[in-house]
Amino acid sequence: STPPRCCCDRNCPTRTSGLRIRVPDWWQRSAPSPQVRVELGATGPSQLGLGALLDFQLRYFLGDDELSPAEWRALMGGAAGLHNLRGKWVELDPARHADALRHWQGIEAAAAGGQVSFAEGMRLLAGLPRGALSELTPAAWTVATPGPWLARMLAELQSPSGSPETDPGPALHGTLRPYQRDGVAWLWLLVRLGLGGCLADDMGLGKTIQVIALLLLMRKHAIAGPHLIVLPASLLANWRAELARFGPDLRVHTAHRSVPDGDSPAADVDVVLTTYATLQRQAWLKDQAWGLVVLDEAQAIKNAAAKQTHAVKALQARHRLLLTGTPVENSLVDLWSLFDFGSPGLLGAAADFKKFARSLGTDHAGLAPLRALVRPYILRRLKTDRRVITDLPDKTELQVYCGLTRGQAALYAKAVDALASEVGSLEGIRRRGVILAYLTRFKQICNHPSHYSGDGQYVPKDSAKFLRLQELCAPLAEAGEKVLVFTQFREICAPLAALLAESFGRPGLVLHGGTPIARRGDMVAQFQQDDGPPFMVLSLKAGGTGLNLTAASDVVLFDPWWNPAVEAQAIDRTHRIGQTRSVTAYKLLTEGTIEERIFELQQRKAAMVKDVLGEDGFARALTRADLDYLLSD
Repeated sequence: STPPRCCCDRNCPTRTSGLRIRVPDWWQRSAPSPQVRVELGATGPSQLGLGALLDFQLRYFLGDDELSPAEWRALMGGAAGLHNLRGKWVELDPARHADALRHWQGIEAAAAGGQVSFAEGMRLLAGLPRGALSELTPAAWTVATPGPWLARMLAELQSPSGSPETDPGPALHGTLRPYQRDGVAWLWLLVRLGLGGCLADDMGLGKTIQVIALLLLMRKHAIAGPHLIVLPASLLANWRAELARFGPDLRVHTAHRSVPDGDSPAADVDVVLTTYATLQRQAWLKDQAWGLVVLDEAQAIKNAAAKQTHAVKALQARHRLLLTGTPVENSLVDLWSLFDFGSPGLLGAAADFKKFARSLGTDHAGLAPLRALVRPYILRRLKTDRRVITDLPDKTELQVYCGLTRGQAALYAKAVDALASEVGSLEGIRRRGVILAYLTRFKQICNHPSHYSGDGQYVPKDSAKFLRLQELCAPLAEAGEKVLVFTQFREICAPLAALLAESFGRPGLVLHGGTPIARRGDMVAQFQQDDGPPFMVLSLKAGGTGLNLTAASDVVLFDPWWNPAVEAQAIDRTHRIGQTRSVTAYKLLTEGTIEERIFELQQRKAAMVKDVLGEDGFARALTRADLDYLLSD
């Protein structure tokens, strides 16, 4: 075979008696390689934030020997082949490294003053390009490393530890658990650095008290407010109660129509509570310059095109914080929208990020650089990690399968035939719309024939699910236990409550989207009392997040939802700090129907969140292939 082209002197080891020979494999493996090493952040920047400028230094090496810039330019400017430098032979193929060379030359030009932005530095450290994530990344022979100051900051961000400096003192009327003290230290470091972040602790681990401790710290260190907390309407009462309990000295204003003077601009207050919907109605919230803006249940802005997302991103804030136990619910693009608020520009433009996400396909090995990039800005602790919390009882999830009554089976078969007839000639969005409408009908039939027909009868014996729910609740009622029952359908909440009232011998509570905001806090307090109502029926949307309902240790998911993250949020209304008993969650599934397929689909699509955050979760929104799978034999 043809030996490599030689461009060096007559002492080249590839020459013998005027003949050229192949370089042995062992020599190629032992030959030193050229390497560019970039050191970022040797000293702290004069200003903070993602736009802060980090000192930037390119250094050149051949093996362990550092080269001068002149030697490097001479080496890179040579022709392909073997070069003798400092008594060592090195094989070079400049054409193969052309893209990487242009990459670093572009950085050198942009950093003519010897500095790059904090956000750009983070991308370089993660092995990602400064531009779009879908662009070519640096070659393997280039490496970026943090300097002493940056290395220390990244270590603190990734392994936070509480200290006297991060202790809010007696102003906090409560005791932080060790992991919560570490969380407050991490939040305080973000504030000091001027960075946004996402506190993504598992649901029930006490994100609220950590934020209250941070607010008290900010007041202690005279960091100007006012501060804004944006949340779902169902959580207003909970936040007001927690602020009064843990931070009674904080002056709180609620900007919401359910509260007297709820539309008045804040004056002489520390904290303003408002909702995502209110942001779109009250202009003064957008005009106010806020110190810290906190988004609770921040997955509410996962859709970058939604009006409430635009309203949130129009807010003026010096510091930004996201709270969510599910930072990635349906797709990787969810993460982009959240970071576009918390750390604008870190993940690049939306179109570029979508292109990057599509390029991964079903192979998520390419997520490693992205995981490295976002890791400093996400603090995630799980209830299943006994290093985090040791006194939380176990949680058991059971699939409870039901059949169909004869009437349900006939209705279901008729609906399947009708779908097959109607969808046969349709394509595109019309086909998808018809299928989605029928999927809802199938689920209604599985719940109860009256749910599908709308006749309002809801005779228990006509639904196998109603009968199975009665069987589950009978021993709970006998033992004096309380239960939560979740459904995605508001219209079936009242029939379920009526059914459960028969089982428990007394009425319970119903909470859904139509429940007045002002009443929800009182309902939760009533349920939490030892002699309070024995059950609560909740809609997934209104009652699945933020509520503390630890008086119950049994949860029933009456009908399955596409996204198991939403179901997990519902279960964690009771499996959270304050729970002293083991929690059992029952998922009712009707055999041989769309419900069984939904459960199987959830299991198939549980890779994305694990790859990004290191846990199981839902990967993508429903695609046409998913719809076909749900309807297949």
